[in-house]
Amino acid sequence: MSQRKFILGIVLAALLGGLVAVGITHYLGFQPTAAYTNFDEKQQSVQYPNVNFLADTNFAVPDGINFVYAAERVKPGVVFIRSIYSGSQQSRNSLLEDFYDYFGDRNNERPSRSSGSGVLISDDGYIVTNNHVIEDADRIEVTLDDNRFYEANIVGSDPTTDLALIKIEDRAAPFPFVSFGDSDDVKVGEWVLAIGNPFGTLTSTVTAGIVSAKARNINILHDRNNRQIESFIQTDAAVNQGNSGGALVNLRGELVGINTAIATPTGSYAGYSFAVPVSLVQKVMNDLLEFGSVQRALLGVRIQDVNAQLAEEEGLDIVSGVYVDGVTQESAAAEAGMEAGDVIVEIDSRPVGNVSELQELVARNRPGDEVKVTFWRNGSLETVYATLKNTMGSTEVVQRVQPVNFEGAIFSDPAEEVLGELGIEGGAELLELGDGKWEEAGLKPGFVITSIDKTIIKSAKELEEIMQEKEGGILIEGFTSAGEKAFYGVGW
Repeated sequence: MSQRKFILGIVLAALLGGLVAVGITHYLGFQPTAAYTNFDEKQQSVQYPNVNFLADTNFAVPDGINFVYAAERVKPGVVFIRSIYSGSQQSRNSLLEDFYDYFGDRNNERPSRSSGSGVLISDDGYIVTNNHVIEDADRIEVTLDDNRFYEANIVGSDPTTDLALIKIEDRAAPFPFVSFGDSDDVKVGEWVLAIGNPFGTLTSTVTAGIVSAKARNINILHDRNNRQIESFIQTDAAVNQGNSGGALVNLRGELVGINTAIATPTGSYAGYSFAVPVSLVQKVMNDLLEFGSVQRALLGVRIQDVNAQLAEEEGLDIVSGVYVDGVTQESAAAEAGMEAGDVIVEIDSRPVGNVSELQELVARNRPGDEVKVTFWRNGSLETVYATLKNTMGSTEVVQRVQPVNFEGAIFSDPAEEVLGELGIEGGAELLELGDGKWEEAGLKPGFVITSIDKTIIKSAKELEEIMQEKEGGILIEGFTSAGEKAFYGVGW
C-alpha cells in the first residue's frame, strides 16, 4: 500500500509540475516555435512586451539633431542634372573634376556628358546649380526626385561665384522647392545635411555633418581681375563627384548653401566640403533673374587680412580685420573718405574678420546701394557711408538685352563684368556659333567685337545695324575670351 502511495505521489507531483510549467509558459507568453521561411512575417508575428523604448530618455532623440524632417522636406526639391556636350573640350563638371582642376591637373578632356545636382528655388521651375556643372553645355537634362524628366535652359551664370540659374519649362503642375534660410545665422558646430546625387548614380543621397568653419577661402575660383568671391561654408558632411550644385540645409529644411567643392588628396571625399552661402546665392540668383547678369558692386579698395605680423609691421592695435593697402581714385571708398592704412572691422554692423567676409558682404549689394563701413584709424573707431559702384565706376545697373541672331551667329551685349575685365565701354559678344561666314573666319564663342572696319561697336544691336550695310570683306576687331586683342577678316 505504501509503495502504491509512493508511486501515486510521484505521478501527482509530475502532473502538478507539468501544470505549473504550462501555466508559467502561458503567463510569460512563450509559444512553441513553428517553421517559417520569411523573416518579415516572422518578425511581424512576434509580440514583444508593450515597452515604448522611445519614451525612455536613453533612446530619445535630443532636440536639434533629428534629421528626418529636413531630409523629407528638402529631398523633393533637389534635382539630378546631366549636361550634354557636342565635342571634347576643357571644362570642370563635378566636384571630383573640381579637385583635379583646382589642385593641379588641368589636362583632362571633358567627357561627352557629365552630371551634377541642382536645387529648385521656385514652384515654376527655376533651379540654382554650380556654373561648372552646366558651363558650355549644349543640352541640359533635369530629373526630379520623383523621376519626372525635363530639359532646361540657362538663364544666366556667374563664374566669379561659380553659380548658375537654369529653368525647366512645364506649366502642368507646380514644382517642389527648397526655402531659403539665413547663412548668417549658421553657427560653427551646427548640424547640417548635404543632399545631392553623388557619382551620378546614387540619386537623392542625404549625408549629415557639422559646420566646420565659415568664410573659408580655398583659392579655387579664378578671375582675370581677381574679383572672385570665396567665402565658403566648410562642413564635414560627405560630398563627392555629382554633389556639385546640391543643397546644404539646416535641420529646419532651409537652404543655407550650395555645395561646390571638396578638399582631398584622392579626388573623393576625405573629410571637408565647401558650400557657397545662401546669402550670396540669393543675391546672384535675383540678379540673373532680373537682369540676366550679375550686378557687381565694388568698394574700391586694395585689401589684405590683418594678422599679428602685419599688426606689428604697421603698428596696429588689433590683429583681425581687413587692412586697406590702397584706395582707388573716384571709387566708393575714396568718395566716402577712406584712406590707406584703415582697418575695416564691420560692414553694415556685421563683423568683418578677414577679406573673404568683407568681399561677401559687399557682393550682396548692387551698384548704387549704400553700405556702412566701420574701421579703425589711428586708434579711433570711425564710420562712413559708401555708395557702391560697378566695374565701370558708375552706380548704374545693366539691364537684360535680347540676343541678336545674325547670319548663323548669336550676339549679345557683354555683361558688365566682361566689360570691366576687358577695360572697354561696349561691344557685341558672340554667344553661339553655327555654320557660316563667322565660323569660317575663325571666330569663337566668347569673342567680343569692339569695331568693324574701324567703326566702334557698343552693342549687339549696333553690330546688326552696321552689318546690314556691309558688302565684301570686312575687318573685325575685338577681344578673345582669354582677354587677348585679335583681328579677323570676314568675307561678306
